[in-house]
Amino acid sequence: MKKTTKHKSLLLLLLSIFYGVNSFSQESKSKLSQDPKLEQLLKEKRKINQSIASNESYKVQIFYGDSEESKRKLQEFKREFKDIDGTITYGNPNYKVMVGNYASRIEVEKAMLEFKKKYPTALIIKPNN
Repeated sequence: MKKTTKHKSLLLLLLSIFYGVNSFSQESKSKLSQDPKLEQLLKEKRKINQSIASNESYKVQIFYGDSEESKRKLQEFKREFKDIDGTITYGNPNYKVMVGNYASRIEVEKAMLEFKKKYPTALIIKPNN
């Protein structure tokens, strides 16, 4: 009699586990469709944004050298000139700290007067045409 009770209890447990697993499982039936023209439009927009950023603005290079020193110079620059963007680029074999994004030569010349006080080796980088 004890064996049948154990078997019934075990059978009930297995059935409840099986039922629980099946009742909470999910199936994915969603389908996403996207117009191919949208992807083409995004590619064109990326090209335009890239050309604007690199070709129509002047930047100032305040330092070139190894990676660690470039990071220190950029942090130092950002502490002193909080409103001006700065980035590090790599050009074999050195890292370059580039700052600013100036639309005209006059703007970059004004900024250079201030930068030269702290970074005497700073130079203007012309846009690539």
